[in-house]
Amino acid sequence: MVSSADNELLVRTGPGTAMGEYFRRYWLPVALSRELPAPDGPPIRVQMLGEDLLAFRDTQGRVGLIEPACAHRGANLFFGRNEEGGIRCIYHGWKYDVAGNCVDMASVPPHQDFKHKVKAKAYPAVERAGIVWAYMGPAAKAPPLPAFEILDVPDDEISVTFIQRECNYLQAIEGEIDTSHFGFLHAGHVDPDDVPEDDPVYHTITNRAPEYHISDAPWGTQYAGYRAAGADSTYWRFANFLFPFWSQAPNGEFGSHVHARAWVPLDDGHTMYCFLRWKRGVSALTQPQPAFKDGRPIGGTGRGNKFLPNTTDWLGRFRLAANPSNDWGMDRAAQQSGAIYSGIDGIHLQDQAITESMGPITDHAFEHLAPSDQMITRTRRRLLMAARALRDKGALPPGVEDAEVFRGARSGYFVSDDKSPWQEIYARQLGAALHPSTTPLRAAE
Repeated sequence: MVSSADNELLVRTGPGTAMGEYFRRYWLPVALSRELPAPDGPPIRVQMLGEDLLAFRDTQGRVGLIEPACAHRGANLFFGRNEEGGIRCIYHGWKYDVAGNCVDMASVPPHQDFKHKVKAKAYPAVERAGIVWAYMGPAAKAPPLPAFEILDVPDDEISVTFIQRECNYLQAIEGEIDTSHFGFLHAGHVDPDDVPEDDPVYHTITNRAPEYHISDAPWGTQYAGYRAAGADSTYWRFANFLFPFWSQAPNGEFGSHVHARAWVPLDDGHTMYCFLRWKRGVSALTQPQPAFKDGRPIGGTGRGNKFLPNTTDWLGRFRLAANPSNDWGMDRAAQQSGAIYSGIDGIHLQDQAITESMGPITDHAFEHLAPSDQMITRTRRRLLMAARALRDKGALPPGVEDAEVFRGARSGYFVSDDKSPWQEIYARQLGAALHPSTTPLRAAE
């Protein structure tokens, strides 16, 4: 368990908080590049770490991320004119470039102009993998982007998904790094005798209480969930937490499952899930839907999510149509009949429903944690240590200065008869895996 004080430190991410300052030392996914499709197009409202910000693309195609209040009288720049290298306030015509510099004071006589003294708060932004990334930390020096394997892949071979979640970032991450829930939430209604032995869910439901190896890793934390797979083999599920808020789930074949998932705090009660996946890798999204031996799809494993239309609100982007207001589309009849264990159709939606059902911010101090929660407790400890070290000693958190620490992280499942220590098994599987940096690349299909 964590204390109430530790819980408060972990879940608060706004300006001036220990965890908020920790997050601000990394590049953060802010928006999809396609949300700003054209130079001089409309700006969009975004919220990051409790701050209201405005994103826009200027005449040269550069992306700016600035505070929305005009430095003159506080008018909202969302209503401004994006034109000729900057966004112009419609109140008095003051204009700001992507760096926040005031570049024109149209309502001030030239001999009284003092634009060189005026600057709106702005954060550096870059684009990679179809994502706008922002650095919200100290202005002295931005770190490199994290050296995830997925960022070795050309942009056109990367699939990117954003989904907003109505809960604190921490409970969203913890749903990702908890593998024992799969056999219940996603497949509790499935009898192993009804599933082909080569189906990815077979071993997970044959033994719904896996054992674990857990350790710290240069990139964060790592677990290996393992189960017997016959007399001489083991079914392994490796997964990772990566600083500051990334995860790698074991929902694909280890040898080619190249991906990363961010859980970006918009504010303390809303998180943006950002999923980057190599289109050529084998994952749950590229394999056939799990099915029974007779070919019928397993209930509850449907794919795809239905979205509400985006709005211009601060939190109006990438919201699911199934949400707390409609009980995530829960079908009690399907639950009671055994067609879907949870009554909710879709693996992602099931995860979303459970973590949102805990409320915007869970009080972790009341929990009764089990041995199966060791990955969660170790990850909380690493987060607390990193935030405190930055706050109390000015020590930069892992991966900021040396972004290459992330390159050794991979997740996925496999069956092996190797009896070596678990981390040696991981290293051998990683060495034999398909790597984008050493694989001839082609245009994505």
